[in-house]
Amino acid sequence: MSLDDICDLLAERYEKPGEDAAVRLRQWLSGLVPHGHPEVLERHLKEEHVPLLFDAFWQVLPFGTGGRRGPVGYGSNRINESTVAMTIQGHCQYLRRLFPERTELAVVVANDVRIFNDIAGVYRFLEPDHPLIGVSSRSLGRLACEVYAGNGIAAYFKDPLSDKALLSTPELSYLIGRVGAVGGVNLSASHNFPDDNGVKVYDQYGSQPIAPEDQRLVDAVDGVTDLNTMDFDLALREGMIREVPADLLRDYVQTYVGLYDELPPPRRDMPIIYTPLCGCGISTAGDLLDRLGFAVTVPPNQGPDGTFAAIPLRSPNPEIPEATKPATAFADQESSGIVLSSDPDADRVGLEIKLADGSWYHFDGNQIATMLCYFLMMDPQGPQRRGLVIETLVTTRFLGKIVEAAGDSWLIDDLLVGFKYVGDVLKALEGEGRYKDVTCSPEQLVLAAEESHGVIVLPVVKDKDAAPACMYLSALYQRLRQEGRTLLDYYVQILEELGHYVDAERAILLLGADGVSKRIRIMEWLRESPPKTIGGQTVRKVVDHWDEEMFGPFVSETDKLPRDLIQIYTDTFVATVRPSGTEPKVKFYCQMRPSDGTRSLRGMELLRALRETADGVARVIYNELLAGIGTSLTEASLLLPDIVDLHRKQDFDRVTIGHLREALVEERFSALEDLLGWLRQEVSALIPGVDSLPAVRASVAYLCDQWARDLPSIPLLAELRNWATS
Repeated sequence: MSLDDICDLLAERYEKPGEDAAVRLRQWLSGLVPHGHPEVLERHLKEEHVPLLFDAFWQVLPFGTGGRRGPVGYGSNRINESTVAMTIQGHCQYLRRLFPERTELAVVVANDVRIFNDIAGVYRFLEPDHPLIGVSSRSLGRLACEVYAGNGIAAYFKDPLSDKALLSTPELSYLIGRVGAVGGVNLSASHNFPDDNGVKVYDQYGSQPIAPEDQRLVDAVDGVTDLNTMDFDLALREGMIREVPADLLRDYVQTYVGLYDELPPPRRDMPIIYTPLCGCGISTAGDLLDRLGFAVTVPPNQGPDGTFAAIPLRSPNPEIPEATKPATAFADQESSGIVLSSDPDADRVGLEIKLADGSWYHFDGNQIATMLCYFLMMDPQGPQRRGLVIETLVTTRFLGKIVEAAGDSWLIDDLLVGFKYVGDVLKALEGEGRYKDVTCSPEQLVLAAEESHGVIVLPVVKDKDAAPACMYLSALYQRLRQEGRTLLDYYVQILEELGHYVDAERAILLLGADGVSKRIRIMEWLRESPPKTIGGQTVRKVVDHWDEEMFGPFVSETDKLPRDLIQIYTDTFVATVRPSGTEPKVKFYCQMRPSDGTRSLRGMELLRALRETADGVARVIYNELLAGIGTSLTEASLLLPDIVDLHRKQDFDRVTIGHLREALVEERFSALEDLLGWLRQEVSALIPGVDSLPAVRASVAYLCDQWARDLPSIPLLAELRNWATS
């Protein structure tokens, strides 16, 4: 089809957003957009690709929480050489305005492991090859260096001549201050699917800017019209691209080694299994554990790999229990009772512990934060530190109880969601030595934590860091094992001692332009029709952080997204709802208050009761939020992981459940292996491009239990349930 025909179809099907997409498509096809690949876009000009073109061009990829993140692809609403280069150009112009008196400016450029291979098959029509295949965080980092150099800003880049060098988020944060840089960027999409990538921007303090400073950065990026670059080899010869000093990377690890002096020496006879989930963490958490003397082993094939091939669902996220299944299987072989993990840019930490019955227990981020805080402050055999604890408003309330019980310490717990707000507190304490009513120095920091598996223990790193968490958890694991206890026993002890707190977090994944509309509608619905009940409880209070009388006027447009947050209070929990600033999700958090119903319970019975209550409330709220966009899910689909988008969960409801029931009732398969092979094909679209079968285990287990009640004995039903719960 002709370009005019395609543009007419865009306008006809999608109205004003389609007209905007047509304008951008024409611009990119003109050849005036740097790295725009017009010759490839011409191959998109077919009617069947109109939905793809609309999604690729209906907007310019938003500059969200400190940067841009999204699927790699062609167009303004994708991560590619053009959108990355223009972002870096905007950052250059922002830095020039911010430091007008400085003649020499430098930044640090980091990158993770990811490499684009179109695993989901979005661009299969362009095969056998196309220019974006093989584009990696490293190649985008090289491009960023060329743009900085072209604007007269020196770029520190690890091992510039290597195609495989990596630099993690915490190392980036640490290095910015050590080399005297005015900022930095990381080419990474954190824990996202391997087809995604992104660019995160950091300030001169090693943290991400908040409003209104981030508005100035956004304005600079949005105002870019020209691109200045310098050839990489020339920039390297002229000193505009510089090697990251190796001694500073050693210093980063040594900084944490110094904290360990007060703890017992590591034991070599208690192996620690650590997986970087195919990311950067071997040089951070891995090196730290090794240097301290722990017997640390990485599972096979889980070293750096930008396709995350060894990770189930290709989801290298410590928040997802399925991600570490191969690592726990390896730990069984190695006679280890612990698996530690970090995501691809090594800022989030994960923890799995083997129990006495041989099963493995997955800890969530709030539980990890609770154990670390208790260990650092209250454990009689721990460091017994006193000082400052920082958390966001959706992080577990346990930290406040620990600070209160420890005494002689400060708690800052009112922060908006995102670790950049922790960094802002530390910057404020460095400057005036005060944050609101708290007066102390950053050096008095004991722990800063958030629910999404992020912690820091030293102010020299102002973003999440998995390394110190791995260090302390390894030490605590070995001590408890000598005592015949596990980290889960330790956590239950804290529950019994300080209160029955439990938290649950869920996310509704809503992709594409339609997903943006649904996210907006959910938040509008909550504001226009605040619920009278939620999760089966009467609503006592609704707090909207867009309320300018309560929280002050917006200081910039960028202040609106992090404050797009509604808290709903009941007698038994607080539910907080917000759209994510980095992913196409509406996220919500349930912070359960201690109740009389669990007062008599102890041990694992207590933990199970709390977990079941919180998870049950979260599933109810999930559907109550979906009611705001006129839909709902069955209980089985609510058990699908939140990396599956809403449309595919609805398809699972409408199609897959019925097909599975029919296959069982009609006895189409005589062997479980054949049934699972069929089911693997049936659910293949849940997470495109990967084996989605592991994603349906919880749902299938639930369905088997239901069908066993209302149907006669079904062949294979018991075997299928055993597989689902294994």
